[in-house]
Amino acid sequence: MKKIVVLTGAGISAESGLKTFRDAGGLWEGYRVQDVATPEAWKRDPLLVQTFYNERRKAVLDANPNSAHLALTRLEEKYDVTIITQNIDNLHERAGSSNVVHLHGLITKSQSDKNPLLTYDISGWELKMGEYCELGSQLRPHVVWFGEAVPMIEYAQRICKEADIFIVIGTSLQVYPAAGLIDFVPAKSKKYLVDKNQPETRISNVELIIKSSTIGVVELVDRLLI
Repeated sequence: MKKIVVLTGAGISAESGLKTFRDAGGLWEGYRVQDVATPEAWKRDPLLVQTFYNERRKAVLDANPNSAHLALTRLEEKYDVTIITQNIDNLHERAGSSNVVHLHGLITKSQSDKNPLLTYDISGWELKMGEYCELGSQLRPHVVWFGEAVPMIEYAQRICKEADIFIVIGTSLQVYPAAGLIDFVPAKSKKYLVDKNQPETRISNVELIIKSSTIGVVELVDRLLI
């Protein structure tokens, strides 16, 4: 069975109504990224950061997987599929994908402020100040903030080395280290890039599909399943 590795970015979630900071000149839902998505912001004003992510979590739970998320699940009929996502939502899982790697964490989970390996499911949309891990430390969103290491990146690199087909969806491939994953894909492997905007790409041996995720991914999946 051939192995497909899919790298998804903000573009696929945007079509489910979830906004990203890069769409607004460095602002994310009206906030400066450095005020809500850095370790320094958490130390400076944890209540603001917690409130911000509670609002984002509520938006994620209110959103639904779109036709692109659903189409990717169909690939499992014929291929060994791993989805590596830069997104912190759980839309791939809710669509039915069985093997999802979250590079930047998962907003529906919390983690210890002392030990990031201690993670917990969040019931509902709200994580409150005063909720503690087993070490007695405040729980924070299970999200990789700017300036923090990306713990899953080496695992993702190993997966990319095994790809027979590599599909990039809804990402500009400008944000590292995720953008560097394509360098680990074998040169002989077929590569596809689906994005509604013409990408500035250095990738060789790639088929560009300049369409929205909900159109381009569905069409590509149909082709791959023939």
